[in-house]
Amino acid sequence: MSTKFEAGQELKGKVTGIQPYGAFVALDENTQGLVHISEVTHGFVNDINDHLSVGQEVNVKVLSVDENAGKYSLSIRATEEAPEKPQRKERRAQPSKSVSHTEDTTGFNSLKDKLQEWIDQSDMKR
Repeated sequence: MSTKFEAGQELKGKVTGIQPYGAFVALDENTQGLVHISEVTHGFVNDINDHLSVGQEVNVKVLSVDENAGKYSLSIRATEEAPEKPQRKERRAQPSKSVSHTEDTTGFNSLKDKLQEWIDQSDMKR
């Protein structure tokens, strides 16, 4: 590696290649790094080609350097201000509906009462 780049540096680079997982960006004639698809922009990126093209000049920030492998991890979104999140409406508390657990003859209780009658009817048909 001819030029030393350090984590935290912001540079200009040129997109040299695009893959589904990210874009390769040349930092100089001898050094290039990878901008992972998650580092292209704020928000979800479905198709990186919608955001970048080969030959495009971009501002990048060096996230990490692996000198032994000669790999640079880059980010475009780290050079951009994050968009303001839309404010969420506060939900009004809904009054809770109380459930009564008293014995009455409606709903499932009436089914319970009818069960024996249905069993008896079934036995008579045999």
